[in-house]
Amino acid sequence: MNRSDEEPDDVERAVEAVLFAAAEPLTIDAIRAHVGEGDIRAALGGLAARYAGRGIELVRRGDRWQFQTAGDLAHLLRRDREEARKLSRAGTETLAIIAYHEPVTRAEIEAIRGVQISKGTLDVLMEAGWVRPAGRREVPGRPLTYATTPGFLVHFGLDSRRDLPGIDDLRAAGLLDPVDLAMGDDDAGLVVENPTEDA
Repeated sequence: MNRSDEEPDDVERAVEAVLFAAAEPLTIDAIRAHVGEGDIRAALGGLAARYAGRGIELVRRGDRWQFQTAGDLAHLLRRDREEARKLSRAGTETLAIIAYHEPVTRAEIEAIRGVQISKGTLDVLMEAGWVRPAGRREVPGRPLTYATTPGFLVHFGLDSRRDLPGIDDLRAAGLLDPVDLAMGDDDAGLVVENPTEDA
């Protein structure tokens, strides 16, 4: 009898119920706050095995867990979802800089992009739930820093920031043009093509 055929124990059933009802991905500590004592990690492992290959799956995003539609079936649900507004070039570049360099200040973002960013660009990324304020840097002026959120990992299907594509991945995918390649590998995988003023 394999693991998926075994009857779940009480802890596993409780963890399943908590995750199923949760409005957002949960950490192990958050799950334990609902479930109480028990081997939460073992229960998560059992559930992941039990749901492997089914229409929904249990996935880990960073240090948080959630149920989601299996990746190969996501297309079945797209027709019912409202089409999201396309992120502007300024927003895409800003999000990439934050993801690769976090925590990062507004001045550092502008230095990397080579152009000022409008306040609205950061607002859009925060409203999407992908970026959050991450405290102040202990330097004169104490500028606010920005970092990505667990929602960023969930939206882009990443287990952690280590899964972000590197310069070699971007080059292999044909996402770097000759200007980018001439800039060399010092740019840590960021694609910034002659930025213009923000929309």
